[in-house]
Amino acid sequence: MTKFHVGRFILAGVLTAVTALALVALDVRPAAAQAACESECTTGPTPIPTYSPSPSPSPSPTPSPSPSPNPYPSPSPSPSAPPGPTGADSSGNSIGGLANQRFNQMITNRVLGTVLLGVNEQINCSDCISAFGSAGSFSAGIHGRKELTNNLSLLAGIAYTQYNEGGYKITSAPIGAFALRYDFTDWGSSRPFFDVGTILTPWEKARYTRSYDTSLGPVSVTSSTNASNYAVYGRAGWMSRVSPRDEVAASIEVWQLWQRVSGYSDNAVAFNPFDASIADGTDRTSLVKIGGQWTHLFGSNIETNINGGWVQSFASHSGIVATVTGNGTVVPTMGNQGWFEYGGRLGFRVQKGWIVDLFANGTLGPQPVGNTIHGGVGLRINY
Repeated sequence: MTKFHVGRFILAGVLTAVTALALVALDVRPAAAQAACESECTTGPTPIPTYSPSPSPSPSPTPSPSPSPNPYPSPSPSPSAPPGPTGADSSGNSIGGLANQRFNQMITNRVLGTVLLGVNEQINCSDCISAFGSAGSFSAGIHGRKELTNNLSLLAGIAYTQYNEGGYKITSAPIGAFALRYDFTDWGSSRPFFDVGTILTPWEKARYTRSYDTSLGPVSVTSSTNASNYAVYGRAGWMSRVSPRDEVAASIEVWQLWQRVSGYSDNAVAFNPFDASIADGTDRTSLVKIGGQWTHLFGSNIETNINGGWVQSFASHSGIVATVTGNGTVVPTMGNQGWFEYGGRLGFRVQKGWIVDLFANGTLGPQPVGNTIHGGVGLRINY
C-alpha cells in the first residue's frame, strides 16, 4: 500500500512538472506567434488562457508643436478705389486767365475814363458841357470843360458804367475823372500844352469766370467780388492851328494804374474738384502812350475828330495769390505788351452852340487787351 501510494505520488509529481514546463514554454512565445497560432488553428482545441503581464507601453514621441497663429493677422486687401479725376494742372493754369481778365479790366476802365477827359475833342475850344450814353460797354454820364484862365482849363466828368470782356463782367461802376490842362495860348497858333489828371472808380461789382478741363469734363466757375480802379497820368504835347478849320496835335502820355480786388472763393457748383480761393490783391501797371489827333470842320455844320496812338505797358504786376486744390499757392505773372488805341467823333451842329455827337473808342492788339470798341451818342452844348 505504501509503495503504491508513493508511486502514485511520484507519477503525479512528474505530471505536474511536465505541465509546468509546458505552461512556461507557452508563456515565453512571442506575442506575434501567439496571434498567428490563434488565427491559423481555428479547429484545434482552444488553449487554456494564462495570465501574462501587459508589456509596458513604449513612450510615444512628443509631437512637435504646430506654430501658433499670428495674433495680428494681415488685413485682407480691399478692392482698389477708382482713380479720381485729373486736371489739377489745368486748374492752376486757369489762374493766369484770371490775371488776364483783370489786366483787361484796368485798360477798359481807363479807355472809358478818357472819354470824360475829352479824348475825342480838340485841344483848345470854348467852354462846353456834354451829356452822353454809350453801348458796347454801357455808359451814361456828363462831362465838360471850363476855362479857369486864358491858359488853364479844367476837364471833368462822371459816368455810370458796366462792361464785360473775355470772361469777366463789371457792373455798378461809377467813374469820375478830372484834369488840368495848361495851354500856352500866348505863344501863337503853334504851341505846347500839358495835362495832369486822374480817373477814379472807387467801387464796382465784379464777376470773374475761371475755366479748366478735367478727365471727366470741363469746369467753369463764376465768382463775385468787389473791385476798385485808380489812375493818374501826365501828358505833354504840341498842338497847331494849321487853318481856321483844322487843329492837329501830338503828345506823349505816362500813366500809372492800380486795381484793388477783394478776396473770394469759388462759388459752389455741381462739379469743381480743383477749387480755388483768391486772396485780396492789388494789380498795377505803368503805360506810355504816343499819339496824335486831328480835328476838322466840314462846312459850317459838321465836325470830325480822329485820334489814336500806340500804348506800351511796363512794370506790370498781378496781385493774385491763389490757393488751388492740387497745386497749392499759385501766383501768376503779368507780362508787358503793346497795343493800339483809337477814337473818333462825328458832330452835327443842329443849331448854334448845340452839337449832336456820335463817337467811338477802342483798342486793337493781342490778348489780354484784344480788340474792343465802345460807341455812343452825346449832346454837347458850347457856351
